[in-house]
Amino acid sequence: MFPKEDKAVLKELGKQVAEIASRTIMTEKKKLWLDHNILRKTRPIVLCDPENGWNEIITDDKIKCKNSVARHWEDFLRKLIFWGNEMNDDFVVMPHFKLPYVYQEIPWGVAGTKKKQTEKKAVTDGGAYHIETVLEDYSQIKDITKPELHVDYETTERLLSIAHEIFDGILEVKLNTVWFWSDGLTDDFVFLRGMEKFMFDFYDQPEAVHQVMELLYKSTMERLDFLEANNLLCLNNNDTYVGSGGIGFIDTLPQESFNGRVRTKDMWGLAESQVTVGVSPDMFGEFIFPYQKKYMERFGLACYGCCEPMDGRIDLLKTVSNLRRVSVSTWANKQIMAEKLKQDYIYSMKPSPSHLAVPVMDQEFVRSEIKEALRITKDNCVELIMKDNHTLGNNPDNLKNWVRIVREEIDSM
Repeated sequence: MFPKEDKAVLKELGKQVAEIASRTIMTEKKKLWLDHNILRKTRPIVLCDPENGWNEIITDDKIKCKNSVARHWEDFLRKLIFWGNEMNDDFVVMPHFKLPYVYQEIPWGVAGTKKKQTEKKAVTDGGAYHIETVLEDYSQIKDITKPELHVDYETTERLLSIAHEIFDGILEVKLNTVWFWSDGLTDDFVFLRGMEKFMFDFYDQPEAVHQVMELLYKSTMERLDFLEANNLLCLNNNDTYVGSGGIGFIDTLPQESFNGRVRTKDMWGLAESQVTVGVSPDMFGEFIFPYQKKYMERFGLACYGCCEPMDGRIDLLKTVSNLRRVSVSTWANKQIMAEKLKQDYIYSMKPSPSHLAVPVMDQEFVRSEIKEALRITKDNCVELIMKDNHTLGNNPDNLKNWVRIVREEIDSM
């Protein structure tokens, strides 16, 4: 039950979002992404996602609602308003309120184990954690239990009704759940086996690694079949964040055969394997990539990579027929990636967020870094994605100054 005061707060914020979305600049930014995503030459695109840094921008004392769900919605709307009024990047504010399905997910497990599986989530206090091995021996492969997805349709409909009551006539309310963000398979493997054992297994038990990878791959395909069959997928050829950075606007999706029921081939998909950063390109090509490639090509367009440097794997990845966006992390060789990607793929550059994690950002150092990166990628289809921020040094101006510097350097090219 939302108090009437909460509804009034949300309605007013919704009006502010609608006003921002109506600005001509948002239409221009959308056109920029549409051109960029089909590899048409544009100026470099800039997107700044504060991620965990939002906690230092939209602080608890700024949230006025009392109901816990209403507070979550208020936080979402305030983020859009900040993005539209203060960030000055190429994020597109749309006149939409997207509501995800309410659901519960039971992860991979091993039947019969007495060990409690490590919960797969980010550690919010910034500390480290140890992954408990639940697949202690490969004789237990037969005991591996597949993940389960339980959708709470009743609660979803109740929340949808409340959203319509508040936002109808202001914002378009739509169900939109990003079920399929990343499925590199290897994260799930590590949460079963533990990182250290996983790394030794490539050498000590190669056949068992293939068995588990095949199991993970088949289960992923079954999950996608389930989402398709139950009409739970949503198009992401719009203002949805796709890959590990970038906005999904594109007019070549969905497919011409689209009839209203979303299929994976109507969508962008993502794969990555950050946990295998210490694995050689040959081992990656033998044990990981063949399984990833098969489900990546199930999608309309594919994105690959996140924080792992891709320069040692890019030739292999380019065999994916629908590859479009490739992450170039701060640890990658930018020159090699520029030469390999050319204008044939989106060069999704991820500048280091560490420069923004201090109270006073070294603006001249940031400027020199950006200037060099733009020089290297001048012939590429490039986007600069600031992400993976865990703190802004309690100085949100770091974000705005970073965007300003990038824009100034783009303008001076």
